Amino acid sequence: MSDPIQELPGLTVTIDQVLHQPDAQTPPDRRHCFAYFISIHNHSDATVTIKGRKWVVRDDDGNTIALEGDGVVGQFPKLHPGEKFSYNSYHVFNTDSAVAEGSYLGITDDGRRVFTRIPRFEMHVP
Repeated sequence: MSDPIQELPGLTVTIDQVLHQPDAQTPPDRRHCFAYFISIHNHSDATVTIKGRKWVVRDDDGNTIALEGDGVVGQFPKLHPGEKFSYNSYHVFNTDSAVAEGSYLGITDDGRRVFTRIPRFEMHVP
């Protein structure tokens, strides 16, 4: 049996910016696009490789979408103590607002499975 995954103190996430993208080409059933800019900060004493992510997005109508996948934007960033990894991506949905939150899953160089939470953020069509 493998060790349980644990939250790693010092591994944190900031939502740097959330932008409505009214001119983005989106599917008709998900007409609103929001770009988000995120940084993963490693203030711990361990080197961590981010292996995956899990998102939960809830819209105004009560619809919940759970998304998970390997890496972060096609990468597996390795963060040494004091380093950060920043990137941007997007969410699309059909209602006038939604909220998103989640977590990043990683592994330390000594094999511990760890995670950090992605803070909840809101997306509102202006």
